[in-house]
Amino acid sequence: MNIIFMGTPDFAVPCLARLIEEKYNIVGVFTQPDKPKGRGHKLAFPPVKELAVSHEIEVFQPKSLRNDDAQKLIQSLNPDLIVVVAYGKILPKAILDIPKYGCINVHGSLLPKYRGAGPIQWSVLNGETVTGVTTMFMAEGLDTGDMLLKTETAIGENETAAELYDRMSLLGAEVLSDTLIDLKEGKLNPIKQDDEKATHAPMLSKEMSNINFSKEAQEVHNLIRGLSDWPCAIAYLQGKRLKIYKSEIVFINEKAECGSIIDNKNFIVACGNNTAIKLVNVQYDNSKRMSGADFLRGKQVALGEKLTTMEV
Repeated sequence: MNIIFMGTPDFAVPCLARLIEEKYNIVGVFTQPDKPKGRGHKLAFPPVKELAVSHEIEVFQPKSLRNDDAQKLIQSLNPDLIVVVAYGKILPKAILDIPKYGCINVHGSLLPKYRGAGPIQWSVLNGETVTGVTTMFMAEGLDTGDMLLKTETAIGENETAAELYDRMSLLGAEVLSDTLIDLKEGKLNPIKQDDEKATHAPMLSKEMSNINFSKEAQEVHNLIRGLSDWPCAIAYLQGKRLKIYKSEIVFINEKAECGSIIDNKNFIVACGNNTAIKLVNVQYDNSKRMSGADFLRGKQVALGEKLTTMEV
């Protein structure tokens, strides 16, 4: 079976690695163009390209798939199947129709919930306790194709989107492997999605980052978890930005002003409705990432001092 693989970030790497391990004939890898990275702004390979190059698989990085050149290129590779995992580009119908067995996508949610670019992050932001991976035949709509296989996984109480992302990338490789076995054996049973149950998971933005401590601790906790490691939840302390990567909900029996520090050893901050949150992992402007307790040990922060939503 000739396979074209399309993917770009770390999330897609385990799926490509599994195809290589299982000795599928990968006739080409399509990924996003190289991008400047770091202080020197040197062009860096996407993670999928790094893996493909290391296995001497031919890599293609077209800026668009909506032109004749890209479509003729794909036709020339004569794929029986195209596998797409977090590629970052929409496949036009002209390409969807090329492979004999169609195009299979690995998506990081239990479809039809969380269609779109940020399913893992939004499942955490919305406080879901269970998520999963779905494989599907691709259609022209955004994540609207017929579903093939699903597998579920619990979301930990304090698990961040970044941690869940890493786990689900491995889960995606397992589901893809099972899907291709069923495809070869003629056992796939495509199931149409119920569009009425669909929800959307758009890309995250930096505008989401500011924490409102008047919200209850659970909502603040979900925001911190869902935005870790990008764009990252932020607050301001003593006029400087504080990135917050990890947190835990704690229980208190006192009323305090929202945003005020009620424990300046363990970095516990008051939230709405007499709830509170512990800031477990933080990064101050021009400093390194560290535990909240270590941060407070190196800084003079008084009880009652406030974290603000915006810089003051």
